[in-house]
Amino acid sequence: MRPVKNRICLWYDGDAEEAARFYASLFPDSAVGAVHRAPADYPAGKEGDVLTVEFRVMGIPCLGLNGGPGVRHNWAFSFQVATQDQAETDRYWYAIIDHGGQASECGWCQDKWGISWQITPQVLTEAISDPDPEAARRAFEAMMQMGKIDIATIEAARRGE
Repeated sequence: MRPVKNRICLWYDGDAEEAARFYASLFPDSAVGAVHRAPADYPAGKEGDVLTVEFRVMGIPCLGLNGGPGVRHNWAFSFQVATQDQAETDRYWYAIIDHGGQASECGWCQDKWGISWQITPQVLTEAISDPDPEAARRAFEAMMQMGKIDIATIEAARRGE
């Protein structure tokens, strides 16, 4: 990976490399780069433990930091993944959920490390931005009733069916 001036740093409790490898296996334009080991003991680990992992998620440069159990992720940060169809939506949603994650509402889920993901079909984004305010409202209200987004239901709501 090339040096970057800005990247997202994500805190993990000893499993940054596992998380990075999972993301790289799941999403396109994702990869694991350098794995750096601690040069000395530190509060969350020992000399030689994996300290940081450079990785990329869908083109976004990231650094996984094994900082220990003191910091928890929350919904204030999420990756939003734009999907093209129901198959892609389902594939990402279930890969995260079935790998120890947790489903939530309106297309949101959390992976087993507590990172939040919005699995958002492009159809949904277009529907809630429809120039017809009633079509946008119907699509939005349909979304508010969902966990994983169902594209057919969003499209039907947008049409008023």
